[in-house]
Amino acid sequence: MNAYRAKPLSFPWPPVLYGAAALAALVFNHFLPIPVANGPGWFAWLVGGTLIFAAISIDLWAVKMLLDRRTAILPTRCATCLVTCGPFRFTRNPIYLGYTLLIVGIGLVTANPWFFIAAVTAVALTTLFVIRNEEQHLLSRFGFEFERYCRHTTRWI
Repeated sequence: MNAYRAKPLSFPWPPVLYGAAALAALVFNHFLPIPVANGPGWFAWLVGGTLIFAAISIDLWAVKMLLDRRTAILPTRCATCLVTCGPFRFTRNPIYLGYTLLIVGIGLVTANPWFFIAAVTAVALTTLFVIRNEEQHLLSRFGFEFERYCRHTTRWI
């Protein structure tokens, strides 16, 4: 294994990226609000609340699977096994998907369109700077097994 691939990341970027995206959405909404017709409404609250619940559920389920397999949860740690069960059957990045659903859900509940822009930006930055490094790490650790997993499981949804 190459030394530079011993760990996927040297800093826990995903929580920072998504936290910064949420903070940016709040700041932009304060200084440059985007008007929303009729406020959030009950349907937006229902969908937003459902997305928030789904996000938390997916994240907890993914963390449980990682704990059950005794592998790294933090992106700064080296993976000890390839987890392909639980939410990892449906997406290679369920925790990041959960973060994204959380941001979108908050945007719906608060009627703040900046959260949607923040979610798209966070997905792009996470894919570019985090997921690609993690995938290189997993490929160097698990080789063909990871390639087979990638062929059968999508990156996001």
